[in-house]
Amino acid sequence: MICPSLKRLPHPRYGERGFTLLELLVVLAILGLLIGLVAPAALRQLGSAKHKIAVQAVERLSGVLDLYKLDVGEYPTTEEGLQALVTEPSGVRNWNGPYLKGEGVPLDPWGRPYHYRRPSERPGHDYDLYTLGADDKPGGTGEDATVYNQ
Repeated sequence: MICPSLKRLPHPRYGERGFTLLELLVVLAILGLLIGLVAPAALRQLGSAKHKIAVQAVERLSGVLDLYKLDVGEYPTTEEGLQALVTEPSGVRNWNGPYLKGEGVPLDPWGRPYHYRRPSERPGHDYDLYTLGADDKPGGTGEDATVYNQ
């Protein structure tokens, strides 16, 4: 006689079934379509975010240049550049800096230095502070647009 507790138990995987190759391919195709639709929109948002950061950074640096002018009496020359906000230029009186925190003059969102020129080449402006945008060329539209101080 066989002991009832020694009866053969069903295999633990009995009744379970895996995914077929077709089911896996359908899921991968759906994921590929979703990535293809979402990724370009996400990348456009990233580019537009960098442009917005550039606009804000140029305005912030313009405010810092105004503080410099209040202390010194004039904006830095083209030769002194934005470095005058970090280290005191020779021959400048009443410099009360550094006007920027950190190691030095910040870079634009694309990792390049901001351009500074005084006097301005634009009517009604004391100086030009700008970045050339993502393509590093004058003009452009969207994220490639040049961002100037107001």
